[in-house]
Amino acid sequence: MRHTREFALREKYSGTPEELESFRYLQAQMESFGYRTRLLSHEAYISIPGLASVLVDDAPLKAITQSFSRSSPLDGLTGELVDLGDGTPADFAGKDLRGKIVLIEGIASPAVATRASEAGAAGQLHISPQSHLHEMCISPVWGNPGVTTLADLPTTVVCTISQADGEALRARLKAGEAPRVVLRAEVDTGWRQTPILEAELGEPEAPFVLFSGHHDTWYYGVMDNGTANATMLEAARVLAAEQPAWKRGLRLCFWSGHSHGRYSGSAWYADQHWDELERRCIAHVNVDSTGGIGATVMTHAGTTPELTALATRAIADETGQRHEGRRPGRNGDQSFWGIGIPSMFCGVSSQVPGTETFGPPKMRNPLGWWWHTPEDTIDKIDEGFLIRDTRVYVRTLWHLLADETLPVEPLAAVTALRKELTDFLAFPPARALDDAARALSARGMPAGLSDSAILAATRPLVTLNMTEGDRFLHDPALPLPAWPILAAVRAWAKAAPGTDHARFLAVDATRACNRLRHALRQIETILHG
Repeated sequence: MRHTREFALREKYSGTPEELESFRYLQAQMESFGYRTRLLSHEAYISIPGLASVLVDDAPLKAITQSFSRSSPLDGLTGELVDLGDGTPADFAGKDLRGKIVLIEGIASPAVATRASEAGAAGQLHISPQSHLHEMCISPVWGNPGVTTLADLPTTVVCTISQADGEALRARLKAGEAPRVVLRAEVDTGWRQTPILEAELGEPEAPFVLFSGHHDTWYYGVMDNGTANATMLEAARVLAAEQPAWKRGLRLCFWSGHSHGRYSGSAWYADQHWDELERRCIAHVNVDSTGGIGATVMTHAGTTPELTALATRAIADETGQRHEGRRPGRNGDQSFWGIGIPSMFCGVSSQVPGTETFGPPKMRNPLGWWWHTPEDTIDKIDEGFLIRDTRVYVRTLWHLLADETLPVEPLAAVTALRKELTDFLAFPPARALDDAARALSARGMPAGLSDSAILAATRPLVTLNMTEGDRFLHDPALPLPAWPILAAVRAWAKAAPGTDHARFLAVDATRACNRLRHALRQIETILHG
């Protein structure tokens, strides 16, 4: 709580002096625990929202804009307001939205911003699920944009208004009225220097666990992400005292650019340290938003299959709750899947839907009604829950650091692949792939495997399960299904049999299955020679 109170003193926007001052506190603490530290600085493409206003027939509404919105013209953006419901692909389909402002239910997101930009809309007006307005980064570009992704940045002016104001606007549109809406938004988007703190304990060139969390915040961000940084510091202190028993090293990274750069810090770090991470990093443990009041659910933390058993073990040992396993979303600082690094957690605790701390039913994020608002202050922290969550992280990291055999299970991904293939076994290449996966699973894991062997066996399927398959690029910050490589197989299963379309799909689907069978053969060679 002493650390949490320190983090509650400053707003920490990416690349600001206040953020850097707080980073220096982190560095001093880590050095006092005996860790080697480096305070890195790099250029990042950062977007800080400024003033915003929404006028409806000249009457002002409470409003904010979003990170990576376009700034409006000086006299504001005016256009016909079109109600698009929840902003799903079906809501956008067939609509001529050029130059119009779309009214969308729900918190702003990269997915909706992408649809609106592609449809030619000029503006987006989002309706918050409550009276509080939630800050968001709406860029779908993961990390800094390059020449190939620059055009994917949003092209719309984006504002958010309250639930009550949004419902009133929606009712007017339904009644056939045409209110005059003006969006004004100021957004400061450009390159700036941002920090990363790296702290390490262990032998140089030895395998290491990456333990990371972001330090930049919206407003004071005491839960998101001050308590998570306090968890990192306390876990680092406790674990350092037991270093003689470690079999592997521990590296902590505190990121900037999470909130205002679409994970620019972790993405830059993955790019700049790709070779080292590929050779040495055995797992990525991420931490976000620990210790919130009312956060009693410990069963939904995201993990890749290789680490699900470890997550289940650690959560059960510390809380008695049964971790149900959940595929990680395309969010958080999960910038390392392309490299093939398995990951676990982002947050470990969440709210119960329908409770007072969860917020209104339309709140999709289970981290509390105050998430990404000025209300994320120290009164939203439960000290007991913060200790509980930190104990889960300490136990998790302890097993990764000290277990004789690394608790990473590459064959769990093979099991997950077989489950994904269940509906597609009528396709001969998929059936052959399932046969290969079943045979590999039946052989099991040999005893006494080295860390390097487990690492090498893990890499191929992490990449293919969690990304579109390019180990050197970052997929967009948009939803991805499990095993994206199977997209053509899924499409083949839905196509009309005997049609040209089905035949074309079969070409791509066969190649996807071949790629996965090759990955299984690689793993079998590593495990069984």
